[in-house]
Amino acid sequence: MSELPRSYQNFRSEFPEIAEAYDALGQQIHEHGPLDDKTRQLVKLAFAIGARLEGAAHAHIRRSLEMGISVEEIKHVALLAMTTLGFPTTVSAYTWIEDIVKDQSS
Repeated sequence: MSELPRSYQNFRSEFPEIAEAYDALGQQIHEHGPLDDKTRQLVKLAFAIGARLEGAAHAHIRRSLEMGISVEEIKHVALLAMTTLGFPTTVSAYTWIEDIVKDQSS
């Protein structure tokens, strides 16, 4: 797994109880519904793309690849954004995917 951003690590170090509670909430949410791990991961990537959260998108792209989700499946999520979120958002998402894919192939 790649190193998490320093700001994220600093936040977790300064507020460990809050980070732990946040992790527990996330775990409960993941376990609550019927979606499988792959579907949940792709949905979370789509949320990050839709909100135009580059850092979150990078994190979900990395996590997707670590889970064995293909680059083609990840790019399909970005393409699906086009008719709802527009061409610029789709191109941004594509560049975020390329950032991670290029980084992992180096």
